[in-house]
Amino acid sequence: MPFVLVCGFPSSGKSKRTEDLRDYLSENTGRIIHVISDHTLGFDKNKVYADSIEEKEIRGKLKSEVQRLLNKDDIVILDSLNYIKGFRYELYCITKACKTPQCVIFCDISKDLAADWNSKREPETDRYADKILEELMMRFEEPNSNQRWDSPLIVVHPQDELPYDQISDALFNRKPPPPNMATQNQPLSSTNFLYELDRVTQETVKMIMESQKHSVAGDEITVPGATEKIRLLRLATLAELQRHRRQFITYTKMHPVEDLTRIPNMFVQYINNSLT
Repeated sequence: MPFVLVCGFPSSGKSKRTEDLRDYLSENTGRIIHVISDHTLGFDKNKVYADSIEEKEIRGKLKSEVQRLLNKDDIVILDSLNYIKGFRYELYCITKACKTPQCVIFCDISKDLAADWNSKREPETDRYADKILEELMMRFEEPNSNQRWDSPLIVVHPQDELPYDQISDALFNRKPPPPNMATQNQPLSSTNFLYELDRVTQETVKMIMESQKHSVAGDEITVPGATEKIRLLRLATLAELQRHRRQFITYTKMHPVEDLTRIPNMFVQYINNSLT
């Protein structure tokens, strides 16, 4: 269940490094390799990174996928900008709660070279807009090996080969950090629990958004698996529903339930109490 976090400027070669690492680990470990990336989520990065609310939602989805896929056997690689140290710390807490080792691969590249590589990306629609590229590079918080959430840190320059032995040592020969009291109660090792929590809340939010297209205040929305209904006292935005969803997931992980069939009703009750 090792976790690899890849970070760096836009157009710094992260996806190519991820592809090379995935091929190496697949050939040499026999484990299933899960790659989570901006590409797998399929969003318009120029649109998302120009809107702080949308960007926050995307980070939430990336983190949710990491939580869902981490298990005792597979390897998870997160290929994204990961430029905010607070986000990297959140991911560190997840791996700590899962009792799994991790490492951070930093694709260290100059701004000029990143801009040059970006201008040559094909297709052209895959390029970052100049303004977005500049703003993201300005906001980038470089990882620091002295911080536990950025350690062990493996820095890779454009001319370097990936240090596969060093990466393997970090992932397979190190003991994971012990969970603290804040994370020990979270059932992150229960893949089924996290999957159901993620699936039910995502589907409920989607159903509310679809129902609102044909509903008015006072209508009730039926949610599969729930005996209670959403009381639509007013229209809710997607950003608002996603915020409540993240809060509910955080709370539920700290107060887990053994009966997974209770999750739909619990989320419906949470939404009804939140949308007042």
